[in-house]
Amino acid sequence: MSRYLNRSENQLRPVSIEINTNMHAEGSCTIRCGNTLVVCTATVEEKVPNWMKNSGQGWITAEYGMLPRSTEIRMDREAKKGQAGRTHEIQRLIGRSLRAGVDLKSINGLCIKIDCDVIQADGGTRTASITGGFVALYLACQKLVRQGKISALPITQFIAAVSCGVVRGCPMLDLDYEEDSTAGTDANFVMTDCGTLIEVQATAEHGAFKAEELTQLMTLASQGIQNLILAQKQALGILKS
Repeated sequence: MSRYLNRSENQLRPVSIEINTNMHAEGSCTIRCGNTLVVCTATVEEKVPNWMKNSGQGWITAEYGMLPRSTEIRMDREAKKGQAGRTHEIQRLIGRSLRAGVDLKSINGLCIKIDCDVIQADGGTRTASITGGFVALYLACQKLVRQGKISALPITQFIAAVSCGVVRGCPMLDLDYEEDSTAGTDANFVMTDCGTLIEVQATAEHGAFKAEELTQLMTLASQGIQNLILAQKQALGILKS
């Protein structure tokens, strides 16, 4: 079937990551995945939540939000009406995912807060937030090393995420909103640069799906995530473009 920009079924949307887009944050980036645009910032606090005191570990947490005109129809700010359950779920997903890439003992006594603000949404906002959030986190950790607040970079593995789905019977990588809204099966994958899984979210939207379809989606996700991690490393200057 034909896709926007004539993408093949196993092709990501165009991805760009611009680092240091916030002059105040310890780490920041703006990530664009097709028409989805997310600003990610990392803030370092020299304290941990009360329940973590004397644990010998630091902490990483996340907040996520969509601006009123990030979607076709304006939505009210959640500060006005209170956070929705979807927002809580996405925030927890981002935090869990990013903690999987860090040695928390190495940031003992520190809390790094990742803010992911969706400027424009066209599908895959949570996965773009994880991918961009990791870049902001990496930059913040680099700054902590430069400042002498930690002895070495605590990053243990690169983390990225992507959506997949079965649309009109066809498994596809990196769904935009139109594809996501009509998908029979919708899935999000969070993986490492070693190809290991951190989290899988898969839902049958219009009837049950087969195990082999999940395997197909995982294969697509694995390929896509390796390309996203390549984009992360290029943005961070670890690899040349």
